[in-house]
Amino acid sequence: MEKSKLFEKISGSLIEMEEDKVVELCKKSLELNIPVYETITSGLIAGMDEVGRLYEEEEYFLPEVLICSDAMKAGLDVVKPYLKADDMGKPIKVVIGVVEGDTHDIGKNLVGIMMETSGIEVYDLGRDVPLDKFVKKAEEVEADIIGMSTLMTTTMDGMRTVIEKLEAENIRNKYKVLIGGGPISQKFADMIGADLYTKDANSAVREIKKIVWG
Repeated sequence: MEKSKLFEKISGSLIEMEEDKVVELCKKSLELNIPVYETITSGLIAGMDEVGRLYEEEEYFLPEVLICSDAMKAGLDVVKPYLKADDMGKPIKVVIGVVEGDTHDIGKNLVGIMMETSGIEVYDLGRDVPLDKFVKKAEEVEADIIGMSTLMTTTMDGMRTVIEKLEAENIRNKYKVLIGGGPISQKFADMIGADLYTKDANSAVREIKKIVWG
């Protein structure tokens, strides 16, 4: 089978939520000695990009995205053991979490899923995250991005506090700060000095790749 056709089939099966088919086709790509990096980027990630577009346009919803994500992960499980460490280059590392005082995490979880399925290394701190923890974890894993979300106006200011902590420790220039959530706006992001504001998971992934890779 021609390589481009195989990638189309992998992407299409992922979009159609056919996990078994994705696994079968990823095994086929190994049999054909197709470089694993290409199968991941041109097959799996390309498919998940389309799922992100469908979600953005409200043709797919959270349940469909989660099923597609499971299909993506199943495909990755097949091919990743054959991936050479240097093939994909240095991964983008992102620390994400819901700020202290808020336990609403559906949006944050979706952002994490979309990041992971786009090849981004995600360190998910969960919800109601103590503000110090964002900075400590970012330093520990040498992250590129700190991502914070909230659905409550009462906890929004915690995002400003994290940025102030980065400034106080003279490490603000090491990280790009991404914020999002129901009450968050570009105006608020500008006010507190955040680098990025996105309104949904798909645009978060796009903007992160743009700001890190150019």
